[in-house]
Amino acid sequence: MAEQSATGRTVLIAGAANIFVGAIKLVAGILVGSSAMLAEAAHSAADTLNQGFLLASLHRGARPADAKHPFGYGQERYFWSLLAAFGIFIAGGGFSIFEGLLALGRENSGSPVVAYVVLVVAGLAEGTSFARAFVQMRGEARRSRTELLDHVRGSPDTTVKAALFEDSAAMVGLAFAAIGLVLRQVTGSPVWDGAASIAIGCLLIVVAIRLGLDNREFLIGRAADPRDLRAIREEIEQTPGVDSLLELLTMYLGPEHMLVAARVAFSDDISADQAEDAADDIDRRLSDRLPLVPHVFLDPTQTPSATQTGRAAPGPPAGARPARDHARLAPPVPGRANSHIVGGS
Repeated sequence: MAEQSATGRTVLIAGAANIFVGAIKLVAGILVGSSAMLAEAAHSAADTLNQGFLLASLHRGARPADAKHPFGYGQERYFWSLLAAFGIFIAGGGFSIFEGLLALGRENSGSPVVAYVVLVVAGLAEGTSFARAFVQMRGEARRSRTELLDHVRGSPDTTVKAALFEDSAAMVGLAFAAIGLVLRQVTGSPVWDGAASIAIGCLLIVVAIRLGLDNREFLIGRAADPRDLRAIREEIEQTPGVDSLLELLTMYLGPEHMLVAARVAFSDDISADQAEDAADDIDRRLSDRLPLVPHVFLDPTQTPSATQTGRAAPGPPAGARPARDHARLAPPVPGRANSHIVGGS
């Protein structure tokens, strides 16, 4: 919940910065007749719309689990972030390239001094927003003990990632606009201004595609990263009573929750209550070790060697109830790890 509040503040700061700089860029673009400044205004307008999508994702993704969505609504974060990426692609990139093509033959008008002042002010505002997103992402990387770039690439929190990418693109876009204005003033040719606008549009399209692909991965069911997979495997295999881990499946249920499903071979002499205790122990240790809340489901399964060697598969432990009696059918409780014995095969 603390990380979600931090993400909300990051998005709000980015949105406020985009509204302010978008207005002054638009005024400067009209007064100076700069295609690059108008492209930057479109960029800020697209980013402002996207902040609305990201805020919606935080609000809707935080809803508690219910009967219809027993694992909660965390994956709504990816849906709304995907809409934000689409908005960057169309409203930002598409308009910027279109405006740049129109500007290639447009005559110069107005003094660029106003545009330079606006670029400096916009740089300060966008820099503040970028610093906020960067500090949050760096803090998350430290808590998860990963390198910053690795954390940015693998983070399941695509909301703060979208804010970071948008702010990074905004800083680079301001540099493109400044270069276009300088070259237009030096050469007297509108081609440079139009080229800067096209470059800004291409930059936004690259950012949109990157964000879209990230959200697509999580929407279709992305597994935990290799580091977390190793941790999960270690914790299950070293649990007393577990002979071997036969299969491990993981999937993000949102930035703060993960599904862990494992087929394990328990010792022949373990009782049903001991198996339940082992599952709870795995839950507790994974909750302490992982940076998010795991929902663990264990499937007790006989080892392949038992059937291959012709030995009879071990029967259920003494006093064990049928598998469906073991299954806990209540929905997981958000914000807390939940372990389940789902039956054997």
